[in-house]
Amino acid sequence: MNRKELFDQICHKRSFLCVGLDTDVKKIPPHLLNEDDPIFAFNKAIIDVTAEYCVAYKPNMAFYESVGSFGALSFEKTVDYICENYPELFIIADAKRGDIGNTSDMYARSFFEHLKVDALTVSPYMGEDSISPFLSYAGKWTVLLALTSNRGSQDFQMMRDADGEYLFERVIRISQTWDNADHLMYVVGATQASMLKDIRRIVPDAFLLVPGVGAQGGSLEDVAEYGMNDHCGLLVNASRSIIYADNTESFASKAAGEAAAMQRSMEDALRRKGLI
Repeated sequence: MNRKELFDQICHKRSFLCVGLDTDVKKIPPHLLNEDDPIFAFNKAIIDVTAEYCVAYKPNMAFYESVGSFGALSFEKTVDYICENYPELFIIADAKRGDIGNTSDMYARSFFEHLKVDALTVSPYMGEDSISPFLSYAGKWTVLLALTSNRGSQDFQMMRDADGEYLFERVIRISQTWDNADHLMYVVGATQASMLKDIRRIVPDAFLLVPGVGAQGGSLEDVAEYGMNDHCGLLVNASRSIIYADNTESFASKAAGEAAAMQRSMEDALRRKGLI
């Protein structure tokens, strides 16, 4: 999916919602534990009721890897289900990979050839040669960690150099020499929304993947105000606030309600910007 196709979906759905499939087998409704694959059963139900309100899904690999090979199979089944039933939706594997070149080659092959996801989150700490294998796949996106929403982001990302540039700003600026806004996205936490204006000066055209709205307390209104560009340029992720809105047999309808509410707020933001 290219940038125009992604924007077309945003306009069609009147939404820039990304639903995070951070599926913890210890948190899903108890009645699903009787299923042969409780994780996939949960994901399938969530996907079926939220697909009309979102443009992307972001399964976080840690939640699947935590239960070993069984979880890996659940992840693959989830990706396959989205591809087969909702092919217009964008799939981001949240794995935060990144290593020396030949290892990154294997990571890229795993996600972009075997798993068929559209995008992969990647840590840029090891530099260009650790990122270039991901960028070599036509039609795929590399999502670089830039400014995250966790408290520890202050430890390194907010360090300034002698010229006053933050480390995260340097990461974004230098990465622009590796590829362009057609293949690179950036993770910017919603709790760091005040920094979005400065980030937009460095990457005016890039899509930003913004976690932290919902359970983490980030403001959708602030993200839209400071981060939206003339093709939206935002994928705002919500995970726990949607998928764990309820723990009973009504969990799917409650999740749909939460996703619908976010979609309505996003539609308002898109209208204010004049994009729909």
